Amino acid sequence: MPRVDGDHHVHSTFSDDAVSTLAENLDAARRAGLREVRMVDHVRVSTTYVPEMLAAVRALPHVPGLHVLTGVEAKILDASGAIDAPPQVLAALGTPDGPDRVLLADHQVPGTDGPWSPATTMRLLTQGRVTSADVVELVVTATVRAVGRAGRAQLAHPFSILPKIGLTEDDVPDDLLDELARVLVATGTPAEVNEKWRCPGPRITERWRAAGVTLVASTDAHRASDVGVYRWVGAAP
Repeated sequence: MPRVDGDHHVHSTFSDDAVSTLAENLDAARRAGLREVRMVDHVRVSTTYVPEMLAAVRALPHVPGLHVLTGVEAKILDASGAIDAPPQVLAALGTPDGPDRVLLADHQVPGTDGPWSPATTMRLLTQGRVTSADVVELVVTATVRAVGRAGRAQLAHPFSILPKIGLTEDDVPDDLLDELARVLVATGTPAEVNEKWRCPGPRITERWRAAGVTLVASTDAHRASDVGVYRWVGAAP
């Protein structure tokens, strides 16, 4: 498992489902003794607040020994690897005017014709229009393509979609894990080990670590009291 003195996925009130401010999250990271914290908020193609959020992060007071990173979290839209984020934000990744990384999330299954909700995916599975193997391949292939499109990404809670559609990480074959690992290593893309969703598990993290993938701990905190608090990640071997 990764080091737990960083939290690489922390949401603020710029996300409509989070309750703590950037300043509150920073103070929580300081109190937790973190060395790194990534301030992240949800975006869609239509989102306009990113410059304001980045300016607010830059205006935070300096905390000695704590490195503050930035990001936006966006879902992978479809099998082509399209990313649900403003094009200008993606174009600015890693520049002084943009976030450090885009966190690529499997909030839904990236289907052939757009995102499939868990309900839609389960209906397609029940009807026999797709198989479990088809769905897993869609998730992995779309992620590979999205990583390539982004250039500067981080995998957010990899494979968290699977339990929502009746599958598990055991349904992901080694060859697809290795295909994704090769792209992560080639692009320098870190993968989260996510406290909130408890994924990916030991089988995947051990295989990816052996392949040279950078693994980072994250809480996916939506309130300051959860920042840097690891129970599942911290307890894993």
